[in-house]
Amino acid sequence: MARPLIDFIHDLRWQDIPPEVQARTRFFLTDLIGVSAGGTGTPVARIIRDHAAEQFGAGAAGARLMLDGRRVSPVGAVLAGGTLIDSFDAHDGHRLTKGHAGCAAFPAALAMAEATGRDDGGDLLVALALGYEIGTRAGIALHRTACDYHTTGAWTAVSVAAIAARYLGLDPERTRHALGTAEFHGPRSQMMRCIDHPTMVKDGSGWGGMAGISAAYLARSGYTGAPAITAEGADVADLWSDLGQLWRVMEQYYKPFPVCRWAQPPVQAVLDLRAAHALTPAQIERIEIVTFHQSVRLAGGIPRTTEEAQYATAYPAAVAAVRGTIGADDIAEGGFGDPEVQRLARTMVVRELEAYSAAFPARRIAHAVIHTRDGRRLESAPTEARGDPEAMVSDAEMRAKYHRFADPVLGAARAAALEAEAARIGPGVSAAPLIDLIAAPVG
Repeated sequence: MARPLIDFIHDLRWQDIPPEVQARTRFFLTDLIGVSAGGTGTPVARIIRDHAAEQFGAGAAGARLMLDGRRVSPVGAVLAGGTLIDSFDAHDGHRLTKGHAGCAAFPAALAMAEATGRDDGGDLLVALALGYEIGTRAGIALHRTACDYHTTGAWTAVSVAAIAARYLGLDPERTRHALGTAEFHGPRSQMMRCIDHPTMVKDGSGWGGMAGISAAYLARSGYTGAPAITAEGADVADLWSDLGQLWRVMEQYYKPFPVCRWAQPPVQAVLDLRAAHALTPAQIERIEIVTFHQSVRLAGGIPRTTEEAQYATAYPAAVAAVRGTIGADDIAEGGFGDPEVQRLARTMVVRELEAYSAAFPARRIAHAVIHTRDGRRLESAPTEARGDPEAMVSDAEMRAKYHRFADPVLGAARAAALEAEAARIGPGVSAAPLIDLIAAPVG
């Protein structure tokens, strides 16, 4: 039995977590709230909320859908919440997991706090911390032991099961079965298929959350499913031996823009050249992007859907060249018609550099070459995206992004209240006001 892991799940307290780790966890909590708001208008977010309301009745202990208010089962709430955050690709991630631990952990913590009536703010923060610590390790373990590249949902199923097991107070044996069942039923879906053919399935975070919550409730009823081999296997024991010592939340990256992380080094390279040479779109004749293989695989041309816009390299790089940033409207359906963006996206050449591909996934490097109409060839330095853990952005920058995405959807007053509650909650401080604010409908 993975007893140290199970003890960590049930015994961890907010006071046990170092102050800098607490601060980073709160940082991503606020960021995730803003991303949730940004995603509310996407077609898949609307579809999945209605689906959860129609197909996942609340039963004996329900939870409200994020930013919607309808009461559903915790399973349905996490399916919808994880999909909502996944629908707006501006959430935190981890280089070695090639995925997003916070995406399912946050809605899981909200849903289980409401369903169990355990609204202590310290418990909510610990649940989110568990999502990062267990999810990141489970993701690295899966990539180490499985031959295919699976979506985030494949391994967040395990971390969500841990969150639910803690809230349900499962004993060690049932907790072990919850983890094993979640691992077994977690969606081992093909990430590169969604890269090559972007659709609403995206990173599978909602489905992984659904599997994890289901696994914990099933284990409570006596359903067996142990072991979780990505947590108990001898070949991954090193990943779990440092729980409570090495804090994996400190390894998460932050995204400035709502597009795939693999596109953000090229975007940043274009932005750097644009700023350094004070370029206007009219001065740019064409752009070349030199990047790593996975970034090349992202869609090219003019997107037809928000999924194609977010899983692209040429289009967001063109938006950055024209606008100097990438906003919610730029990746919204109906927002792809700017003629200058279309011109630069259609003519852009995106090619692979073997050295950049060899550095992936530990590093994601690209550079840009801009050819101007007056004959200049401007080349950036090798560039990585902003917000990597070694060079995390300031709290002020994160909050500016938060309000850029949250205020237009929630209104400035509600967005500010949510930001304040995220900073206020802690042991002995009720999370109910935050849960109520994030559950209330928008629009």
